Amino acid sequence: MLDAEDAVVATATGAGKFQVRIETGEHSFLMDEPVGYGGLSSGPSPFDMLGAALGACTLMTMRLYAERKGWVVDGLSVRVTHRKASPEARDQFERLIHFQGVTDEQREKLLSIAERCPVHLLLERGADVTTSDTDAELPGAEGGGLHEQVIDELCTKAA
Repeated sequence: MLDAEDAVVATATGAGKFQVRIETGEHSFLMDEPVGYGGLSSGPSPFDMLGAALGACTLMTMRLYAERKGWVVDGLSVRVTHRKASPEARDQFERLIHFQGVTDEQREKLLSIAERCPVHLLLERGADVTTSDTDAELPGAEGGGLHEQVIDELCTKAA
């Protein structure tokens, strides 16, 4: 049973037309658009962050699984490519995973567990998004450990 909730807060900085400050439970960073699109290029774009989320989650899930199996994995890296043919077309993400120091059996199992990373599953299944407004000050960002709980549960089920 998952019992956590994560929240982030995005606030316009007033610098450039796209720059926003993102606040999470423990971290803050800028997001922006490239200069060629009218941004200041002061941080990754939203689509960059979505690709980064998929790549990072894939690595975290594979590493946790390998650790639980007692496997020593020398090197892992993931390259995520995002494509979209038109505004109406489905988005396409391609993951290219580089393994170093794994057996063929470990590689096969790690590729299988990559398909179960929480961000991959979210993108595959879709998500429900609701919108409302408030006149009150927004509550602060908070990390409740939702992602960590989902990874843990998926790796436990796969073991």
